[in-house]
Amino acid sequence: MPTPSTFARGGLPLLALCCALPLHAQQVIADNEILPPYRPEAWAMHYMTASTLMTSFGPVPALHPWGWQAAVELGEIPHLDSRQVVVGFNGTKPEDLNKSPVTGRVRGWLGLPGGFVAELAWTPPVEIDGAKPRDLWAAAIGRRVFDADGIVVSLRAFGQHGAATGDITCPEDRAGKDFTINPYRCDAPSSDTLSMNYYGLEATAALQAGAWTWHASGGVVRMESQVQVDAVRFGLADRTRLVANDNVPMLAAGVGRSFGGGWHAAAEVLYVPLTALRDPAASADSDPLLSFRLQLRYAFDTP
Repeated sequence: MPTPSTFARGGLPLLALCCALPLHAQQVIADNEILPPYRPEAWAMHYMTASTLMTSFGPVPALHPWGWQAAVELGEIPHLDSRQVVVGFNGTKPEDLNKSPVTGRVRGWLGLPGGFVAELAWTPPVEIDGAKPRDLWAAAIGRRVFDADGIVVSLRAFGQHGAATGDITCPEDRAGKDFTINPYRCDAPSSDTLSMNYYGLEATAALQAGAWTWHASGGVVRMESQVQVDAVRFGLADRTRLVANDNVPMLAAGVGRSFGGGWHAAAEVLYVPLTALRDPAASADSDPLLSFRLQLRYAFDTP
């Protein structure tokens, strides 16, 4: 039978070690916050999400059932200035928002019975400057509701689900550096996730004249954006989750041209009005997204 002295030599140190282990575990900050749409963080989330809106690029295609088309697209993500990137902690901390200058996707259209057309789009997971799309899919269904004398009016419902990841809150080129470069004491590059989910309705009016098509679109989008922070700062694991939901209008206008042989090219300007309250003592500032976009389409099967 163990004697008291044996227990003191073996049991007490083991007990002390077990009690001390939790003191060395890394502390975690895991706040969840729902943001009003005018908060600088919410503005940034909506701005990036708006750059991925899957607009119609003209009228809904005229496809007979099971006819299909495919396209590649590029959309500009405008460069943000030194004032616009200061969005963290309610507009006091700069974030590394200027990652990729463009967003791209591949898109397909499929004709359905009743004049409906279904769309499916995917953004390839190409990493640029530490930012990478993740399972970013979009879909739509639409129909021409008027088509006569070169005038086409179409309606469509569309949506997107997916995210992008990147070292936004703790950029790789600053993490672990001295205080002058790294004032927020990022211990390592972060791996933050922006969920860019939305759904909306869009109406498009188009004028067709020979090989040319001019169009204007308008709609409303329900944005359901989230940021999941994954960073280590001051030795603390930051797992803050920010949620920003809002209904946002959108406008687009552009021109397209058919080149024969099934090829069609289009250019478009997208405008999404957004506001941000950067100075609590003042009113919210208008800070919209204005993005230039290109599309190259090929029709495999047309009427």
